[in-house]
Amino acid sequence: MVTLTPLEVGLALLALVLVVAITIMIVNNRRRAQLRARFGPEYERTVEMTGSSRKAEAELHEREKRVAAFTIHPLSPQQADAFTDAWVRVQAQFVDDPQGAVTRADALLTEVMEVRGYPIVDFEQRSADLSVDHPEVVQNYRTAHDIALRHARGEADTEDLRRAMIHYRALFDDLIHEPVDHRMAPSMSRLRQDDLRRPDLR
Repeated sequence: MVTLTPLEVGLALLALVLVVAITIMIVNNRRRAQLRARFGPEYERTVEMTGSSRKAEAELHEREKRVAAFTIHPLSPQQADAFTDAWVRVQAQFVDDPQGAVTRADALLTEVMEVRGYPIVDFEQRSADLSVDHPEVVQNYRTAHDIALRHARGEADTEDLRRAMIHYRALFDDLIHEPVDHRMAPSMSRLRQDDLRRPDLR
């Protein structure tokens, strides 16, 4: 039977603690890398908003858990066609009624989200939910919404509203055509053709 001295026992415990610490560090770094890859710029925004990486990662994990409980599904080809036609009308409305078009664009996005399975709650929660599956374009949604609010206060002009429409369209495209499906091609084609006819919104 081997008898360890107190020093050897202490060194063994220290080595065990170091192994555990290194393992935890590796796991945390891997999780951090996964969150950075998934959320992209939304990760940095959340770090800035919460004040620390640890708090930001906890917040993003909570978003993932919340959205995982939703039943998010793609649109049917018929739904995608109908929403795309509605967007074309909103875009045409912008020429004569920019403010009305921006208001309708915001409402149309809300309709698309609801049909796809996102709960319709307050704006901040909606944007947080969207950030899980649409992290690259959710900031477009926030920017467009902010412009709409500023315009309601008389602080935004027509050029600002044009930018809002472009930001709304970025999220609209993502929601309509995700996941990519060859059956959606006619809808995407019509949307792009309309863009070419309306260079004022490009």
